[in-house]
Amino acid sequence: MDICLIAKTGSGLSAAAIEDALLQSLRGRSLSHVLIIPPDITRRHSNAGLITNLLYHHLTQSGCEVDIMPALGTHTPMTAAEMDEMYGDIPHERFLVHNWRTDVCKVGSVPSSFVSEISEGLCSGDIAVEINRRLLDAKYELILSVGQVVPHEIVGMANHSKNLFVGVGGSEMINKSHILGAVYGMERIMGRDRTPVRRLFDYALEHCLDSLPVCYILTVCTADGDDIHTHGLFIGEGRGVFESAVALAEQKNIIFVEHGIKKCVVYLDPGEFHSTWLGNKSVYRTRMAIADGGELLVLAPGVRQFGEDAENDRLIRKYGYCGRERILKQMENSDLSENLSAAAHLIHGSSDGRFHITYAVQNITRREVESVGYGSADYNETVQRYDPAALTYGFNTLPDGEEIFYIPNPALGLWINREAF
Repeated sequence: MDICLIAKTGSGLSAAAIEDALLQSLRGRSLSHVLIIPPDITRRHSNAGLITNLLYHHLTQSGCEVDIMPALGTHTPMTAAEMDEMYGDIPHERFLVHNWRTDVCKVGSVPSSFVSEISEGLCSGDIAVEINRRLLDAKYELILSVGQVVPHEIVGMANHSKNLFVGVGGSEMINKSHILGAVYGMERIMGRDRTPVRRLFDYALEHCLDSLPVCYILTVCTADGDDIHTHGLFIGEGRGVFESAVALAEQKNIIFVEHGIKKCVVYLDPGEFHSTWLGNKSVYRTRMAIADGGELLVLAPGVRQFGEDAENDRLIRKYGYCGRERILKQMENSDLSENLSAAAHLIHGSSDGRFHITYAVQNITRREVESVGYGSADYNETVQRYDPAALTYGFNTLPDGEEIFYIPNPALGLWINREAF
């Protein structure tokens, strides 16, 4: 039975209401081994941390053994401090670390003919369906996939089967799904459900993992700072709960501005964003709102690297955010053709010359930032003018008359210029 719980007020669902829904979803099940797949610290405003903690304690109190595998995708493993911040008092030894390059096994493939069909002929070739081998362990009677449905640059709307095929998936699916989205075009994908990448995941789920005992626990959230508002909770085994969550996320997480933004200032929480690989959500989620010739200023006090692993970091430093056409030509080089998710990231992270991108940093040199194709600024100097503590979300007019649009967390929405939509 699907559970669809939607808050009646802007403050969102209470912790008690969320817990009641979780208990209802588990009622009548006799479980001895459960695997929970929640997002990592980069999705801490999903409220998945609370949900994972509630599930862990309820299940263990009933005698169930619970393992937790954060859906890292290509991200770096979580630190002990991040696990405590995200999931509370769950013992660290219950956590499993996913390695997208080494920990997976192939469970099937998506045929080239289907890839060509969904991409309108832009991509072809079979795509291997790989997931972490632990998901296939027969001891797990239930796999709980927890996460937030929110506009996303690769798949359109995040979560559901993406949590499996990317979050705990393998290199081929990650690489080829990302380049599929990049070639098809972000502006045709973000905020939508039945995108080429979503259709790819739907096919893989139906044909390769149909017998896996997965139950999805999906949230739709907004936040005021660290105050999370969970507007909806959707629990079930099919696609219906995802579609219900998408409908609510369209209302809560897609924001229209009345005219193109000339200067957009985005703040990246240092506890959440430590690389441009993550921090470029500031680029993805605002690009449809920024006016031609405009500027995106990214306040990035925690950014200390480009890629989330050494190889991706090397590729970003080598090729830079140089634009779609140049990256497509550079994909003839073997190091980039063998790391298509990095190629896709470089395409996504460029404005293709339509607007200017500046990173204000303090833990990486300005010369390094400029070497990958961005403008650079000193963080401490920049915040004297654009102080996150003094700015409010939305349009602000500074004392000298400059108008900016301020976003304190780009991961929670998609901003679109209504005039150009």
